[in-house]
Amino acid sequence: MSEQNPKTDLEKKARDWIKERGVTLQDIAELVYYLQSPYHDVLKMEDCLENVDKVLSKREVQNAVITGIQLDVLAEQNQLVTPLQETISTDEGLYGVDEIIALSIVNVYGSIGFTNYGYIDKQKPGILEKLNDKSSGECHTFLDDIVGAIAAAASSRLAHGVANDEELD
Repeated sequence: MSEQNPKTDLEKKARDWIKERGVTLQDIAELVYYLQSPYHDVLKMEDCLENVDKVLSKREVQNAVITGIQLDVLAEQNQLVTPLQETISTDEGLYGVDEIIALSIVNVYGSIGFTNYGYIDKQKPGILEKLNDKSSGECHTFLDDIVGAIAAAASSRLAHGVANDEELD
């Protein structure tokens, strides 16, 4: 289902919240291109965007998106209890729940997604660099990992499709 015609209210909400937090599907598609272009002679941005769109059509992904973004927003509004408030608002290094939510997205398209996610999470190209900039006053503790995970999952979906390993929905 396309960005213009989400299937459910949940899908619409997840897509809207991503956009409201300053991330476009094009931003995520650029991350997919970053991950996959070394492995494809002719990779089109439209293919990357299509795979991002397909990943976002998955209910598991939508649930992760709304959960993570809600926690970021509550942290921004100082609405969480201590010590969770400080942990999320500072993106404390030993707090791994944000990565666990991201891994639930990555897992949708197989194990290749884990390596894609780890790589992009370390490199922080494109929109990920912006989301990790703490000087904005915004909290993206969960969103940066979610966006990286969507890109990693879309990259995995693209790789599986090219390899004709399976019929992808």
